[in-house]
Amino acid sequence: MNIKKAFSTAKISMLTLSCSAFLFAANSCNTKTELMDKSQEKIRLITLDPGHFHAALLQKSMYNEIDSVVHIYAPDGSELDNHMKLVESYNTRAEDPTSWKFEIYKGSDYLEKMFSEKAGNVVIISGNNKSKSKYITMAIDSGLNVLADKPLAIDNEGFKSLETAFTTAKNNKVLLYDIMTERYNIYYMLQREISQDTELFGVLEKGSLDNPAVMQESVHHFYKNVSGKPLTRPAWFFDVEQEGHGLVDITTHMVDIIQWACFPEVTLDYKQDIKMLTAREWPTQITSAQFLKSTKKDKYPDYLQKYVNNDVLNVLSNGEMNYTIKDLHARISIKWNFESPEGTGDTHFSQMRGTKANLIIKQGKDQQFKPVLYIDPLRNPEKVIMDGIVRLQVKYPGVAIKKSGKLWEVVIPEKYKVGHEDHFAEVAKKYLQYLKSGQLPEWEVPNMLAKYYTTTQALEMAKDSK
Repeated sequence: MNIKKAFSTAKISMLTLSCSAFLFAANSCNTKTELMDKSQEKIRLITLDPGHFHAALLQKSMYNEIDSVVHIYAPDGSELDNHMKLVESYNTRAEDPTSWKFEIYKGSDYLEKMFSEKAGNVVIISGNNKSKSKYITMAIDSGLNVLADKPLAIDNEGFKSLETAFTTAKNNKVLLYDIMTERYNIYYMLQREISQDTELFGVLEKGSLDNPAVMQESVHHFYKNVSGKPLTRPAWFFDVEQEGHGLVDITTHMVDIIQWACFPEVTLDYKQDIKMLTAREWPTQITSAQFLKSTKKDKYPDYLQKYVNNDVLNVLSNGEMNYTIKDLHARISIKWNFESPEGTGDTHFSQMRGTKANLIIKQGKDQQFKPVLYIDPLRNPEKVIMDGIVRLQVKYPGVAIKKSGKLWEVVIPEKYKVGHEDHFAEVAKKYLQYLKSGQLPEWEVPNMLAKYYTTTQALEMAKDSK
C-alpha cells in the first residue's frame, strides 16, 4: 500500500477547530476570514519526551498535510538519542526516504519551554506511561490536539484524569485520540466483517465465564527487532509503576478490538455496560544478562530493586481478565517472554463464537507463526460458506477460502497484508480526517473511556485478589 500517495489526496481544513487549536505566532483569529486563512496552515507537530519507539513510527511516512519540521522537547539522554536515530534511519533509507527536519530542545525544563514556545498544534505523546496523564492534561488545557500512544491510563487515578481530559478537550475544541493500530490489521478487519454477515455467522453467542463468546490472547517479547534493528528498551519499561502492569498495557489493543468488532460504532457506557468478573497477574522473570541485552545497562537501577530476587527481575507483565461487555462474556490474556524463538515474533489468537459459525485467528507453529483466519462452519453447509465469501469479495476483492481439515482458511491476498509498523500511518491518516472535520465519531470518546475503565478495573481486581 502506498501510504504516502494515500495521504497526498487529502486537504486538511481546520474551519471547525477553535483558534486555541492553532498555536502559531500570528494574532488570534477573530473573524471568519482569519479562520479561513488559518485553515491553509499545515499541521505542525510537537513530539514530547519520546521514550517509546512508537513516536518514531508515526514518522516512518511523510504527509502532505503535516509540516516537515517537527519540534521536539525532551530531557537529554539515551531515549531522545534512540528516537532520533530511528527517525533518521527513515530519512536516510534507500527506498522512499522521508525528509523530516527537527527543532530540538533538550533540558530539564523541556515542559516549560514547550508551553512557552507553543511551536505546533498537535502533540505526539509516546513514552513513560507514568508521565502520560500529566502530559495529556497539560496539552489539552493549553488548547493542543493530542495523538497519544496507548495506554492513556495505567491505574484508577489515571482513568479519572482521562475523564477530565476528554471533558476539557470538548470545551477547548481539540481532539484527544489514542493510537489503535490493530484496527488496521487485515485479519481483524475480515473477522469483524464476516461477523456482521448473519447468514454465515449468525449472531454472537453470549458465552459464559468458562466458555467466553470472544477471546483475545497475545504473546509479546521484551527483546525484539524494530525496523530491522534490535530495539533498546529504556530501563523504566521493566517497572510496572512507570510502564504499567501487563493488564493495562497491550491489553488496551485487545479490549479495543473486542469493542470495535462486537459492537461496531455502538456507543458504550462503562458505568452500565462493563462488569469485571475475574482478573489475575503473574511475573515474567528477567535475568541480569537479559536486562543488559535489552537495555544496554549492566545493572538494575534503584527503582527496580524491589522487584529483584537472587539477581532475577520479576516483572508483572502477564495477566488474564474475564468480564462482560453488555451481556457478552469476554476473556483477554497477555503473556510476555523475553525473546521469541528464531524466525518467530509476537503472536496473537482471537476467537468470536457465533450461532452459525466461529471465527478464529491462529498464529502458532502450524501457521508458521504467521496469522491465519479460519471459519469453523459448525453446522453450516458448504454453500453458505461459499456464498458468504462471495459477499465478502464485494468489499475485499481477491479474498478466497480453502479447506483446512474441519475448518475453512480465509486466503488473503498479499496486497492487504500491511505490516504492523505501517499501521501507524493508517492511524495518522484517520486522525487527520478527524482534525479536518473538527470532531471524533460520537462513539469514540465513550468507548475509549469504556476501554480504559476495563483495563484499570482488571488491575484493581487482580491486586485485590492477592
